[in-house]
Amino acid sequence: MDELPLDPGQARAIAEGRHGDPFSVLGPQKRAGGTLVTAFVPGAERLFVVTGKAEAEAVSYPGLPGLFTHLMKRKAAYVLRAEGGGTEWSFEDPFRFGPVLGEMDEYLLGEGTHRRLWQVLGAHVMRHEGAEGVHFAVWAPNAERVSVVGDFNIWDGRRHPMRRRGPTGIWEIFIPGLGEGATYKYEIRGPGGALMPLKADPVGFGSEHPPANASVVRRIDGEFGDQGWMDSRAARHAVSAPISVYEVHLASWRRAPGDRMLSYAELAEQLVGYVADMGFTHIECLPVSEYPFDGSWGYQPVGLFAPTIRHGTPSEFRAFVDAAHRKGLGVILDWVPGHFPTDAHGLAQFDGTALYEHQDPREGFHQDWNTLIYNYGRTEVKNYLVSNALYWLEEYHVDGLRVDAVASMLYRDYSRKAGEWIPNRDGGRENYEAIAMLRDMNITTYGECPGILTVAEESTAFPGVSRPANWGGLGFGFKWNMGWMNDVLSYMARDPVYRKFHHHQMTFGLVYAWSENYILPISHDEVVHGKGSMLGKMPGDAEQKFANLRAFYGFMWGHPGKKLLFMGQEFAQGAEWNHKQSLDWHQLDLAPHQGVQTLIRDLNRLYRETPALHVNDCRAEGFDWIEANNAEAGVYAFLRKGDPGDLMVVVAVNMTPVERSYRLGLPAPGRWREALNTDAAAYGGGNRGNLGGIMSEDLPHHGRAQSALAVLPPLSTVFFIQDR
Repeated sequence: MDELPLDPGQARAIAEGRHGDPFSVLGPQKRAGGTLVTAFVPGAERLFVVTGKAEAEAVSYPGLPGLFTHLMKRKAAYVLRAEGGGTEWSFEDPFRFGPVLGEMDEYLLGEGTHRRLWQVLGAHVMRHEGAEGVHFAVWAPNAERVSVVGDFNIWDGRRHPMRRRGPTGIWEIFIPGLGEGATYKYEIRGPGGALMPLKADPVGFGSEHPPANASVVRRIDGEFGDQGWMDSRAARHAVSAPISVYEVHLASWRRAPGDRMLSYAELAEQLVGYVADMGFTHIECLPVSEYPFDGSWGYQPVGLFAPTIRHGTPSEFRAFVDAAHRKGLGVILDWVPGHFPTDAHGLAQFDGTALYEHQDPREGFHQDWNTLIYNYGRTEVKNYLVSNALYWLEEYHVDGLRVDAVASMLYRDYSRKAGEWIPNRDGGRENYEAIAMLRDMNITTYGECPGILTVAEESTAFPGVSRPANWGGLGFGFKWNMGWMNDVLSYMARDPVYRKFHHHQMTFGLVYAWSENYILPISHDEVVHGKGSMLGKMPGDAEQKFANLRAFYGFMWGHPGKKLLFMGQEFAQGAEWNHKQSLDWHQLDLAPHQGVQTLIRDLNRLYRETPALHVNDCRAEGFDWIEANNAEAGVYAFLRKGDPGDLMVVVAVNMTPVERSYRLGLPAPGRWREALNTDAAAYGGGNRGNLGGIMSEDLPHHGRAQSALAVLPPLSTVFFIQDR
């Protein structure tokens, strides 16, 4: 009996898709007498090895249909031609191509320190060893076999098993003939031979449109035209800069005819133009990383490296960011490293083990959202997340990341009862590993991308969130002021007759205002789940609701801290936000809604153009109380100061429905002009106020040598700026 060209056990393992090292068998292998070419082509009845103009028929391996061998006397480039089922096809043998990843890549990947993970993992269109195709690479260290499957191979995991790269846990393969637009997943044979549900690419740049969920090969290309913005953005992101953020859910900001979501190209024109006209400085997008369920608004992402296809391709998203920059707007993305969903095609049990998550549900399961928690202590997982943060900033010129649910990451006992969590090594509740990941993320992003900003949504008193990492802080640039938001909204929801009993809900934020670099957030979370709209929170009849809301916005823009509003709040949408439909733009046909929109535009202009209102947003020297304790009158008055020489601003607030002639202590003599009054007719108010401004008198009041009598309209905020 002739000796078989392959070991029968190995041959059967190849045919059954069990072989863990297919490149040691398939493709060209050195043998005595030449080079043995082995190919497994299910469905092929005959196979030919074509070298130049010559071809030789390969030998079918006995008992294993589709497995062929051919001994070449000398090694040469070749293609394969198959016949079967009444047809024939030719193709490059993927197993004749060498590795793509280099030794340095392999070293950094194995060490878990490859900062630009996306440049080596995922699917990349490229030319390799003279052929055009796609290189795939994925981390699955506990897998027995990993294959790329897709329409191109009938989703058959036996056809394109990947090459294991030593101890790194990385698998790779170059598949010639594929290009952009190819759909694919990974078929993973886990420990013990169990086949996992087909997995999307953790570092894939594209996805099918939900509910389909395969990854899609995508290029990220397109020239930037934003050098002017990039050169200036560090100054725009300083704690002394005016930062006013418009938070947007791209899918429901506005719909196209037929209730179609707007594309990135349409958003680049319509949304960017609108936000610039409204005077905001930044657009903040709810998560754009690919997500399977519309109702999660993006907060349960599966494709961390894929801009959602709901609005277009990665290149079109890049063009959207570029368009914003050319209009003078920054772009901030919501980033979700705190948890990930359990969807079968996602990261859960990726290689048959708890790879990205913790095995123990006391560490690895989020009770609030029925999601999984990353294992931040695993070097490769931390590297995956930090690299992802860097990816959005580098590949798309995104200007900042707002990190979701930071509090849930910082504490091991977050939303857990006694016995439901595991203490840290010192017996405490702090999550040291998550803290280290967040610090590393901030150090890396600020170090690699000068001028960016990061923002923490953090609702506890954890110290130093926006303190530099080398000073012992987490290293964020800014922190959302959740305490301020809760206090002031609670106050505003009360009938004015009861507000005097809760007067200091509006002043308490100044007790800790300088402990962090704060953003004042009135976000999407405040207008969902039965909380009603901002207008709906306000007490009184229709006219009073609008007056209350205008007064509140005036107070907010006068208060220290950067600003953030969720879409629709800028024109006082009456209904609670619904992610399934467009904002109620038709309400702008009504004067009161148009008035609020005009007010926000003017507040943004005043904030940007008046240094005293932004230079010291995060420093105590920029603020003094004039009147903080007159609960009976419902009046607040304070002074905002910029750098020496900047004009000072007095902000006076009347939170009762009674007009008041009120004496204000002033820091300097002279005339103080009324720069903005939320009761102005242009905003829908009664046009009561101080048309000619106010003139100081040598009459001490509020502990100051000068004072003036000012008209404070009912439910209003008035800004006075000193005249020179």
